[in-house]
Amino acid sequence: MNLRQTLKRMVKSIFLLLVFPVYALYLLLRLTGSQDAVFASFSQALSLIPGKIGIYIRAAFYRLACTGTSDEISVGFLTILSHADTTIEKGVYIGPQCNIGKCTVKKETLLGSGVHVLSGKKQHAFDNLEQSIQSQPGTFSKVIIGEDCWIGNGAVVMANIGDKCVVAAGSVVVAEAERLGILAGNPAKLIRKRA
Repeated sequence: MNLRQTLKRMVKSIFLLLVFPVYALYLLLRLTGSQDAVFASFSQALSLIPGKIGIYIRAAFYRLACTGTSDEISVGFLTILSHADTTIEKGVYIGPQCNIGKCTVKKETLLGSGVHVLSGKKQHAFDNLEQSIQSQPGTFSKVIIGEDCWIGNGAVVMANIGDKCVVAAGSVVVAEAERLGILAGNPAKLIRKRA
């Protein structure tokens, strides 16, 4: 490890120690209510901290609160994670103003600004006309975004994306995307393969 990497690791370790009391409070409050509701509240509060300090604080908190999450990530200003069952691997960049549902984002993947990753396509049921949509149960599923992907600004992701894919800005991914795909449109369609 060079000097810069060593210093960065030290800073991340300091932020882990600083965030630990916040994480302890999160664990305590989780006992009183819905785990996801408490998690989302902490995510909302932490999303408001600007700059590098905010990035380090969010990385430290998510490393502690989300299974398998690295602290070598960058989660932008005003980005909210809604489920504790989220995994963000090493080297992931998530831009500002994103909404991240139940998912796994694999290593070295980039999400542009305003990307929405939904917890699958069936979060809301609407078949029963005798019952309001709000009261009909939905199903959350964990979306997987492969490693070394680029998801463009404003994209909406509702289905798995294979490794090394590119999703154009503003696209809506509703069907599984195979490895190396370049997708665009609403609904997103394969334009071509990267190789």
